[in-house]
Amino acid sequence: MNAPHNDILPVSADVVVFTMREDCLSVLLVPEGKRVGHRWRLPGGLIRDRERLDRAAERNLQRDTGLSGVFLEQLYTFGAPDRVSEQRVITVAYYALVSALNPTATKQMSIGAARLFPVNSLPVMMLDHDAIVGCAHRRLAAKLEYSTIALQFMPNRFPLSGLQRVYEAILGTALDKRNFRKRILALDCLEETPDFARNGRHRPARLYRIKTPGRVEIFK
Repeated sequence: MNAPHNDILPVSADVVVFTMREDCLSVLLVPEGKRVGHRWRLPGGLIRDRERLDRAAERNLQRDTGLSGVFLEQLYTFGAPDRVSEQRVITVAYYALVSALNPTATKQMSIGAARLFPVNSLPVMMLDHDAIVGCAHRRLAAKLEYSTIALQFMPNRFPLSGLQRVYEAILGTALDKRNFRKRILALDCLEETPDFARNGRHRPARLYRIKTPGRVEIFK
């Protein structure tokens, strides 16, 4: 029988922060070390002794980006033996969703050296962080089919066309307006407001609000 292995592997918590910028799904990244623009990484860092995983993700996210109080969900554990050359490090990845029209979040994201990049045009990233972003993007796209997760990107009031643009940005494809409207309203997750949005000469669009803000509904 082999002797027990007493080495303790370090574990980190890294966060993929998604938001919408100019109808484009974007990721918030921070520069590696002090050389801004050299390589970029996900917000994250090592987990402290006796620290809960979720708490570590929240702490590292706030330290690196200033963000707090956002939707956060565990994604996957990445532990390939060769993902870090110096010493094996296992990372528990999370993804966060931020409404770009949330003034508090917008102010937080503007603090420090963090920058937004389109998810389909990432800069050079350290380690396997680009693969983690890809995994998070696929998870997000898949959850559109059975949940209301896209509502996490929306402001207090919005037209259905704004929500459709979020879906299209995540999926990378155009959707039929009539079918999309029918499907979303059938979920019974939105309610009409008495207000309308005016966009140039176009017909004013009804504004909607989320019935249960901050909650992701799962449906079959």
